[in-house]
Amino acid sequence: MSSNPVAETVASLMPGAKAELTELVAFRSVADFDQFPRSESEGAARWVADALGAEGFQDVALLDTPDGTQSVYGYLPGPEGAKTVLLYAHYDVQPPLDEAAWSTPPFELTERDGRWYGRGAADCKGGVIMHLLALRALKANGGIPVHVKVIAEGSEEMGTGGLERYAEQHPDLLEADTIVIGDAGNFRVGLPTVTSTLRGMTLLRVQIDTLEGNLHSGQFGGAAPDALGALIRVLDSLRAEDGSTTVDGLNGEASWEGLQYADEQFRQDAKVLDGVELIGSGTVADRIWARPAVTVLGIDCPPVVGATPSVQASARALISLRVPPGVDAAEATKLLQAHVEAHTPWGARVRTEQIGQGQAFRADTSSPAYQAMADAMAVAYPGQEMQYAGQGGSIPLCNTLAALYPHAEILLIGLSEPEAQIHAVNESVSPQELERLSVAEALFLRNYAAS
Repeated sequence: MSSNPVAETVASLMPGAKAELTELVAFRSVADFDQFPRSESEGAARWVADALGAEGFQDVALLDTPDGTQSVYGYLPGPEGAKTVLLYAHYDVQPPLDEAAWSTPPFELTERDGRWYGRGAADCKGGVIMHLLALRALKANGGIPVHVKVIAEGSEEMGTGGLERYAEQHPDLLEADTIVIGDAGNFRVGLPTVTSTLRGMTLLRVQIDTLEGNLHSGQFGGAAPDALGALIRVLDSLRAEDGSTTVDGLNGEASWEGLQYADEQFRQDAKVLDGVELIGSGTVADRIWARPAVTVLGIDCPPVVGATPSVQASARALISLRVPPGVDAAEATKLLQAHVEAHTPWGARVRTEQIGQGQAFRADTSSPAYQAMADAMAVAYPGQEMQYAGQGGSIPLCNTLAALYPHAEILLIGLSEPEAQIHAVNESVSPQELERLSVAEALFLRNYAAS
């Protein structure tokens, strides 16, 4: 990689990139203003806006989005007649969880064992730095050959949809020929990967009622219908014996054609306890990228401590269903609701309430942008070929952008490989990945402009 002038430039910029990421990580920019000061998020937004201004971006703006947060926008014009590329990242972060469990303070970027630790280092403040490095490398080597729009979101981790609503209200703002979402990650360190699919999701609240009030389990138990028992039956009906998700009418047999995920590697990444089996059938990639997956997120019932010998009159649960590409999330929600109602035993009263939904996403990997990225990654990662992976999680913005700009090509890359431990304590970024992906993005922009 070192013989490439773009790569040499990025390598020379890395000490400055570390200093910048240190400044950006220092903002406690969690978009939950009941727990974290709004001023921290606003400070991070200003930092990004100032960085874009320093690179010569025009129309730099702090956009007040409908969820009460700010997204940062900037436009850098390229040569006349050039294509337009939108670069996305987000500056908000997950809460640090238990700060005492971090080996070093979560909001102080700290180098340890060749990685940089800090909340948001990989997800996704590192993505902001990646975009800046790519653009700087091109400026130093003949100029940026495309029009560039940058959008840095302020509430991605909260899922409150501010930027999605704003984009729908201002559809011209983010319009581009190609969109690079810098919020995914390589399958593992050193293996260049684009994420070509995302699962959608739906959230369902289920309430079961059987009695007017709780009853003495000695006096009435055995004949009185137990709402908690009914709920357990319903939840159990959502899985086959091997743990596969079974929602009546929902296809659970699809297969994944791209990169495969070895069972042992998955056990290690997921930190599965010794002797505990993986659930489901098919390959791991089938299960986490191509098939539906139900998870019980919470149950409302009496806690063990303080429980009384009672037959429960009511019980509630929150169920998440991850929806594979090719399945409409609204249709999956209807099937899930129908399944819950059909499997509620003993004539118990059941109510379901949908409280969130996002569509799945599938990219067109045959497009010119994907070829341009494959060629760029082959240079940035010598001896490696670009891989296609799925992602089990959801990025609702991808669907909003795909709906608004049906002709735009969308690529997902980023710094969130398994060792990064995003959303957990001791999140970190690999500086080598930051360097190589910045080179890849710069070369991609050059390749794409020429395609």
